[in-house]
Amino acid sequence: MGLFENTLKDSESLFLNEIALDPTFIPPIIEYRESQQKYIADCIKPLLMKRNGKNILITGAPGIGKTLATRVVLKELEEETDEIHIIYINCWKSNTAYKIVLDICELLDYKFTHNKTTEDLLKKISSILNKKAVVFCFDEVDKIDNPSILYNLIEDVYRKTIIMIVNDKSWLIKLDSRIKSRLMPEYLGFDAYNEKETFGILKKRTEFAFIPNSFSKEALELIYKRTYELGDIRVGIHLMKESGLIAESELSKRILEKHAEKALEKIKEFSIKNSKDLKEEENALLECIKKNPNLPSSKLHEVYNSLISYKTFRRQLEKLEKAKLIELESAALGIQGKTTIIKLKQEKTLDAFD
Repeated sequence: MGLFENTLKDSESLFLNEIALDPTFIPPIIEYRESQQKYIADCIKPLLMKRNGKNILITGAPGIGKTLATRVVLKELEEETDEIHIIYINCWKSNTAYKIVLDICELLDYKFTHNKTTEDLLKKISSILNKKAVVFCFDEVDKIDNPSILYNLIEDVYRKTIIMIVNDKSWLIKLDSRIKSRLMPEYLGFDAYNEKETFGILKKRTEFAFIPNSFSKEALELIYKRTYELGDIRVGIHLMKESGLIAESELSKRILEKHAEKALEKIKEFSIKNSKDLKEEENALLECIKKNPNLPSSKLHEVYNSLISYKTFRRQLEKLEKAKLIELESAALGIQGKTTIIKLKQEKTLDAFD
């Protein structure tokens, strides 16, 4: 059929290093976040002097470098010493105490987990961790269904720094007072990149990812301006990759403005509205839906805040649906009529690019 005839050969690819457009890629230099990296390192430094480190809460909107800056610090620490365990947990993927403990066991290469309870494994990993110091990093910490695991680690592990990364700093306010009083974290807020910084980051990423002079300035300008509007670097990196793939599919030797325009059209399918664009009450409702997915609207109204009118509640739901953050799905109740099920619209987001 000749389906693969019109394809650029390997030596003709526009991509120099496609991994540089992967969400897990760590650039050699993280620009514009030097002061934040120093702050994180300062919280860890006491561990190098055989003392207890400082805990730290890192906050800021999605896609502005919180995770990346932290992982660069942890990578440098790993290269500096063997006397500190580094435990990084993605709480989107591991959101229960048992899953977190299993992740820690894997990082410590402890394999005897079969038929052991969370409590059993906590005792074992604590005994291993206490032979050295440890830095815990809980990314998206607000996704943990029961934060009491933090209490266990605070109590059972002697020399540590606990880094907690979260979008909304109000998470700490809602935390159990017993955990909060023991954490006593330092606070580090990340501001959004300005327009010049957004351009600089994406320009540097094109140099890592594409062959020289293959990414036109017109295409880059279109992408960086849209990225700045959205305030999410992950979107820009995704757009650059899509633009490159579109250019290759058209057998183009360069990534042109028309390829960037097509990439922009494609991401309209995705929910890329940032939570910082929502009003406080809409954000609160979205968080409630995340914790209570797939509820009928009447039940969700009771769980969320039955003091506000149902009409106001429905209006907030409609705004979230318009932003493509949730789906309102009609369901039959037999002779009782119909209801609306509230579902998170997660399958088509760009949240992986943090």
